[in-house]
Amino acid sequence: MSSNDLLIMCIIGGIFIILGIVVIIWGKKESGSWYSSVSTRIDVREFLDRAPGRPEPGALIIGGIISIAVGVIILLFVLGVHLWG
Repeated sequence: MSSNDLLIMCIIGGIFIILGIVVIIWGKKESGSWYSSVSTRIDVREFLDRAPGRPEPGALIIGGIISIAVGVIILLFVLGVHLWG
């Protein structure tokens, strides 16, 4: 691979990592704001029972972890090709 191809793949890997960090932070903020708003309601049954569940904050956090993993794999691939290719 040419050095331009490796540079482009490094940029893509970095974008995945940055996107993953942003999405994890967003998920943690969503989770905190949801549970604090539910606890101020008169009917806190769904807060105590966790039913119905709200999967969005957890899904954001899991998606961020997956995005970081993909970014790291891409960067490791680029490093391997650069060293041994």
